[in-house]
Amino acid sequence: MILKQTLCVMDKLDDLHVTGEKVVALFNQYPNVSASYESVQGDKGGTDFVKVVIPGKSGKRASGKAPTFGIIGRLGGIGARPARIGLVSDGDGAVAALSAAMKLADMQLKGDQLEGDVIVATHICSTAPTLKHEPVDFMDSPIDIQTMNEHEVSSEMDAILSIDTTKGNRIVNHKGIAISPTVKEGYILRVSEDLLRIQEMTTGQLPVTFPITNQDITPYGNSLYHMNSILQPAVATSAPVVGVAITAQSIVPGCGTGASHEFDISTAAAFAIEVAKETTNGTCKFYDENEFDKIQALYGSMKILQTQGNSVRS
Repeated sequence: MILKQTLCVMDKLDDLHVTGEKVVALFNQYPNVSASYESVQGDKGGTDFVKVVIPGKSGKRASGKAPTFGIIGRLGGIGARPARIGLVSDGDGAVAALSAAMKLADMQLKGDQLEGDVIVATHICSTAPTLKHEPVDFMDSPIDIQTMNEHEVSSEMDAILSIDTTKGNRIVNHKGIAISPTVKEGYILRVSEDLLRIQEMTTGQLPVTFPITNQDITPYGNSLYHMNSILQPAVATSAPVVGVAITAQSIVPGCGTGASHEFDISTAAAFAIEVAKETTNGTCKFYDENEFDKIQALYGSMKILQTQGNSVRS
């Protein structure tokens, strides 16, 4: 069960002294899985980026043609020490991504290997700063969003799920998970029917989605309001990106402790695993390629929304 991996990762990350090296050690028992980390310093401290690669039977690492799937655990930090003690709500994205990686690695060890490669990326910082935000405070990050994307978004990824705690708002009033429309090259496309089907299957409930705006899919740093950073990977890739929000009925600050619910996190991880299975074997599509070609022919490129845009003149 994925809950087993989720509890293991939560216990590992709820530690002042956790490091990328200690997280990578969780994967030492899986000989065919590659796990690595890199320490990066920013203006507000440092963090360890963790990357786990689970190779597929027909993936690019085996000279095959199966798509490569990306799972990104998006967050500012897993802890806000010394201001707050313990794992913060914002850390749920990292927990979910690493739980999915552990489950996929365990599946492979037992003979259940996916068709394509899966790349899981996130970062680990137990002493991240906080940030003023409405309606409740966010977790900030010791490094900027561009650096984050450079380490977490890979050009190998043909489709990406970005998992992020999304509780500090009044937009999604549901406890569990919700998914976004597909974002690709500055376009907000329709919600994928395949992803809705998989969400229904993994949650046992009607699918839940959340709205996004043009502002949300532009890069941080342009002074526009962003609900959170869940779709920031979309500014750094031409691959389709979908946000997987771990949600709550109430408004919960990202820097809140005691607010990480293991069942909801494991649901996000289970959803990511099922999407990985179906995307790499070709039975799940994030978007309609013909419709995307048509919308570009009608309205042109929207890649400017992946940039800082034009300078504002007074």
